[in-house]
Amino acid sequence: MDWLDEIAFDERGLVPVIAQDATTQRVLMVAWASRQALAETAATGQAVYYSRSRGKLWRKGEESGLRQAVREIRLDCDGDVVLYAVEQAGGIACHTGRASCFFRRLDGKAWTIVDPVLKDPELIYRK
Repeated sequence: MDWLDEIAFDERGLVPVIAQDATTQRVLMVAWASRQALAETAATGQAVYYSRSRGKLWRKGEESGLRQAVREIRLDCDGDVVLYAVEQAGGIACHTGRASCFFRRLDGKAWTIVDPVLKDPELIYRK
């Protein structure tokens, strides 16, 4: 049996992927992957996802240069969530210029931004 056959993809052929810093274990982001994205990730050691908004493979860092070197791939107990343990280039995983996409914390009944912008997104994503 192929290792990809053990993954429970949804009706669109996708599975959620958590990207976690391999050293600190901080959750950096959550994205989606197709069978092809996972196969390419395993083959190249670079994080590849599936962009639902663009309808195509998304190689993390292809525009920003902020790539994710995948050190380990794990599958959860139900087979329906994948985890990439990554080394994040530049220390920035979020398109907002922050280290993590999880930069808002619930304080009472309101969200508070708790992580700073490390680099202006306009400087990261020049067209």
